[in-house]
Amino acid sequence: MKDLIIFGASGFGREVAWAAERQNKKEPTWNILGFMDDADDIQGTEINGYKVLGKTADVVNYPDAYFVVAVGTSRTREKIVSNMKTVNPNIKFGTVIDPTVEMSDLVTIGEGTIICAHTIITVNIEIGSHVIINLDCTVGHDAILHDFVTLYPSVNVSGITQIGHAVELGTGMQIIQGKTVGDYSIVGAGAVVVKDIPAKCTAVGSPAKPIKFFEE
Repeated sequence: MKDLIIFGASGFGREVAWAAERQNKKEPTWNILGFMDDADDIQGTEINGYKVLGKTADVVNYPDAYFVVAVGTSRTREKIVSNMKTVNPNIKFGTVIDPTVEMSDLVTIGEGTIICAHTIITVNIEIGSHVIINLDCTVGHDAILHDFVTLYPSVNVSGITQIGHAVELGTGMQIIQGKTVGDYSIVGAGAVVVKDIPAKCTAVGSPAKPIKFFEE
């Protein structure tokens, strides 16, 4: 089995540890070494039976381990991955996929991606690196999810959609077939996307409409 360290020791990190445990029950894959997190107050503690092994600077001490970043916010996750690569340019990232995920062989998945329980991913789908697909999501045919995308629980992505770099799709939102969400945009919980959403905005409602744009 390969050594695995989960960066992020909060609630989602604990869920990812559970998913990796479940993955091991189906097929032994991961020797879970523990967590890493930049929070000072949890260093050296134990969480759900796993030690907190250090902070970003300490990834260099585990050159043979694989990492996943269990931080839900796309932009924060992107910064963490960048910092980890600065500390160790040769860092390796794993992929954690819950055994209840239904997925065809016609799906490509990048490194560092996490896919949670009861998700369905159909055919001819491209999923980038460091993507998080949370509990009970669906992704339809020919969809493309770019790097650092986050799908919160119960998101429904229809076929032939383009989900841009570091987009966040809120809990229970839906996007109809063939639409695009631009890079770094955030679509709120329960929204319904029936028209393309531009880059770098927050969109809410049914139908979803941008309510705020941002530069960074």
